[in-house]
Amino acid sequence: MRPVETKSAPDDRNPVLIGQRPHSRRQALRKSMWIGIWLLYLAGPVGELTGHGVTTADRIWGFVGLALFVLAYIILIVRHMWRRPPVSLRYSPLAAMLALSVALTWTLGSSWLVLFIFTSVASAVVLPWQRSRWAIPLITVVLIAVGARYAEIRNYYLFAYALPALGSGFVMIGVQNLVRTSQELRVAREEVARLAANEERLRLARDLHDLLGHSLSLITLKSELAGRMLPDRPEDAAKQVADIEQVSRQALVDVREAVTGYRRPRLAVELAGARAALRTAGIALTADPALEGEPRGLTADTEGALAWALREAVTNVVRHSGARHCELLLTEEWEADDRHYVRLTVNDDGEGPLRGRHDGNGLAGLRERLALADGRLETGQTPGSRGFALRAYVPRTTPAASPEDPIPGSDTSPEPVTGPPVNGPV
Repeated sequence: MRPVETKSAPDDRNPVLIGQRPHSRRQALRKSMWIGIWLLYLAGPVGELTGHGVTTADRIWGFVGLALFVLAYIILIVRHMWRRPPVSLRYSPLAAMLALSVALTWTLGSSWLVLFIFTSVASAVVLPWQRSRWAIPLITVVLIAVGARYAEIRNYYLFAYALPALGSGFVMIGVQNLVRTSQELRVAREEVARLAANEERLRLARDLHDLLGHSLSLITLKSELAGRMLPDRPEDAAKQVADIEQVSRQALVDVREAVTGYRRPRLAVELAGARAALRTAGIALTADPALEGEPRGLTADTEGALAWALREAVTNVVRHSGARHCELLLTEEWEADDRHYVRLTVNDDGEGPLRGRHDGNGLAGLRERLALADGRLETGQTPGSRGFALRAYVPRTTPAASPEDPIPGSDTSPEPVTGPPVNGPV
């Protein structure tokens, strides 16, 4: 196993996603930087104030009004980002922004019409879409009315200011709908996971009840019977105690088998975990479609061995490889001795195997686990790349498919599909 690299905490390294509130100061700073970038559009009014021919009174009024406008805009957006105040508390900053837009444009010049665009976008962000769809056209109408005062821009101000105000507002409504949909999907996924875990607990409880209910009732009955036989009939009591021992041992075997069945890893489950881990680590994934379904020709033990191999390989890719892409393949292979194997291949484009280093505990344990399933493990360099390749082999235990009828995941199966690129560490 390659040496461990130190990764930063997920919350600090991951960029905060759309619709998610920042969970740390660093994420809040990143979001604030994105908000601040759009303030560069105020360069026109600022440049006009700093130019020649502007009176001192206009310069003071312009900077004070612009500062108040930016303050109202930031307070509105930041409060919405962190706390989501009631809708009634969002109208005052919006009204102040609209009033300042009118006053500054009316007194200082047509370049201040850009303030209406900020007001339109802010209303789309903080108001429910049922209200913002009316507020945005209203703001645009006010912009057109104020802009008509300046004859020098009447030929183009509809295209330079009115259409951007209207279009940006409605585009932001669409973004907000996307944000709400993302939030609802996130909540739905959490609810599905919670229900699945609850259903699994109920199923385990039912299985344990079915396994132990009869055995424990029989043990209780025989214990009472043995107690009544003592001390007059010790031989019969001894038989009852022997039966109790036999029943308890069988109950213990049943419980162990049930728990082992729940703990046995499966390829489809491990693939889902691999997708999540690689997505968090910012590593793109190409996964063979054969890994999605039930693998044919594998017993529970051999599938479990491959699942452990997939888990260990993906863990190594995330922690040690520094890779940007990972490929998972499930194929069939005939050996020279006519033995038929199923092969799991995990390739990455990272740093590759380190020379002069032996396997770590993880790969050594994986070799032993595959050997118990009559399989083997091979590691080396990814073909055509300097990355690391892991190949796990387990024997196929059902009759092989004919060349005319290949199984999914063989060399003649369709090309693997590419998973979405992602970011952040595990």
